[in-house]
Amino acid sequence: MNATNRNRWLPGGVGVVLVTVLALLPMLNLSLPGILPGATYTPGSLALMSLCMVFAALALSYNLLLGTAGMLSFGHALYFGAGAYGLGIVLEAARLPLVPGIFVALLGGLVIAVVTGAVAMRVNGIPFAMVTLAFAQAGSVLVRRNQAITGGEEGLSLHTEGVPDWLVGVVNTRNLYWISLAVVVIVYLIVLWVDRSRLGHLAAAARENDLRVRVLGLQPTRAKLIVFVIAALCASLAGIAYLLLQSGTQPTAVSADLTITVLVMVVLGGVGFRWGAILGGVLYTILDQRLTVLARAEGIQQLPDVLRVPLSEPLFILGVLFILVVMFLPGGIAGTVDSWVRRRRRRGRGAPESGLAAMDEAEQVPEMAR
Repeated sequence: MNATNRNRWLPGGVGVVLVTVLALLPMLNLSLPGILPGATYTPGSLALMSLCMVFAALALSYNLLLGTAGMLSFGHALYFGAGAYGLGIVLEAARLPLVPGIFVALLGGLVIAVVTGAVAMRVNGIPFAMVTLAFAQAGSVLVRRNQAITGGEEGLSLHTEGVPDWLVGVVNTRNLYWISLAVVVIVYLIVLWVDRSRLGHLAAAARENDLRVRVLGLQPTRAKLIVFVIAALCASLAGIAYLLLQSGTQPTAVSADLTITVLVMVVLGGVGFRWGAILGGVLYTILDQRLTVLARAEGIQQLPDVLRVPLSEPLFILGVLFILVVMFLPGGIAGTVDSWVRRRRRRGRGAPESGLAAMDEAEQVPEMAR
């Protein structure tokens, strides 16, 4: 096998190995002190890893929106909440089994995405972000004010009558972990297909120069709307996994705050890099969960107030980390790694380290690295 074929198949092979290892974790007795609350087979660790998978899938869907099509949305959580609340309402009100309920919830997310996307696509840039924010705020109000349907401020509990027994309860956390892993794989394959399709190339071209694409006689708005809807469906699928994992959902699943959190995940991992979005989602979720435990540690509580107060606030620590990443790793983790690999390759080929040639090469990001 020559170098070209090897480079073509290497990312896929690494991905298969990684997914296989992750699938075997619930059957292994591995401990990661400070990261997981216990061994990898324990319910607590499996629940945390499952939550990481859910938010990794959500970050992937948002990266498709921002990294591929260049659309900054402040309302992406609306579709995550549509999947979670949609399935919860269908299971409770219509008494449907789980699988038909999932299809109905995804259909509802599709309708919401088409309607809101068609309206939001009438503007670009910051106005587009504000329109999506308005839709998310409207959805949040509807969720909080409809006590009879959505549970209001208290949230909506999972109606387990139509859910198989092997997906209910703490004893089945292992099965929920595998479901969450499957959701990440499905979302990744969908995003990969879009990025490599004509649709993804057209959306990426419109991101760089919308006017030039229109001059060529193409329709970038339609392509961006389709990408928007696909990203929304992926977010709805992540929301469905979240409902099953948490045995319910809360109004925060529809809030703009969640969209900002997902945006931080994508920026942390690296905008435009699929594996970066996954890494950002996993890292942020682990930090968010474990810093809460650290804030209550006895050692932190014994510190002087000038240190104890900020260190007792996980959001403060996450904010500082995010600022440091933006300042010192402007391309995110994946972007920094990609730049480092490129410099190494140039040195190996004896290419110039400065000048226009090196600048042009650095701007070209190969698809296989994303």
